[in-house]
Amino acid sequence: MKQKREVDLVVLSDIHLGTIGCHAEELNHYLSSIHPKTLILNGDILDMWQFKKYYWPKSHMKVIKKLVNFAANGTQLYYLTGNHDETLRRFSDLSLGQCHLRDKLLLDIKGEKAWIFHGDVFDISMKHSKWLAKLGGFGYNFLILLNRMINRVSEFFGRGKLSISKKIKYSVKKAIRFIDDFEKTATDLAIEKGYKFVICGHIHQPCIKDVNNGKGTVTYLNSGDWIENLTSLEYHNGKWELFNYYESGLGEQFASNKLTKINEIEETGTLLIDVENGLLEELLFSHADTLRNTGNG
Repeated sequence: MKQKREVDLVVLSDIHLGTIGCHAEELNHYLSSIHPKTLILNGDILDMWQFKKYYWPKSHMKVIKKLVNFAANGTQLYYLTGNHDETLRRFSDLSLGQCHLRDKLLLDIKGEKAWIFHGDVFDISMKHSKWLAKLGGFGYNFLILLNRMINRVSEFFGRGKLSISKKIKYSVKKAIRFIDDFEKTATDLAIEKGYKFVICGHIHQPCIKDVNNGKGTVTYLNSGDWIENLTSLEYHNGKWELFNYYESGLGEQFASNKLTKINEIEETGTLLIDVENGLLEELLFSHADTLRNTGNG
């Protein structure tokens, strides 16, 4: 049986559970393949902007169950809020056992400081035109759905997959400028504060790079997303790596049942919390509308 990979620290962001664009099944494969000491969920995990009770597949609930299971089995779990789950910010600084809800996090990694936050604070549309940002979110979801339909046809004819939204991003100068400005703002502030690492999400652009602005150097990291890129950040044995699901071969391994036993173990003996009886679904659905309406008000 293939063993889970031990990882010191994993950072995930922009999962957007509750939307059609979320690749929850692939994320479940990934979560079943790792055993992190610390797991940071860096914003936009639940998409409360577009959350609907009638669209909540089992694979999405399975992600929640796996995250709960991590915490129940000793993993330190940090949920950092983003713009799509901003309604949770009213509960920031809440801790329950191994689970911690925060807006940002300053983490000590072997004597070096890592500044971790979602990144929507640097998005001017969130401050001045929130309705426009939400409208853009709906348009982006439609584009992802259209992209999936096109990819099915493309794969049928042996052409392979393509990403329409990525092509649009890279062909529009304003989008490229926004990404550059976002990274510059984050790295300039991190250098000014004397941090070694600055870790963000939000822009769906996975990246690890060293940045020098003439005043200092910082390592900029972005965990990407589970809509298009299917990426995460992993830190282990003193080294950062960018995990990419498409390049990992995990899909093929699960398809050939090489990791089936891992799932069986997770869903039987090792669960310390009873999450199979619908309790989590009931709590999630009963409070989702209240939280979303409170955030909009």
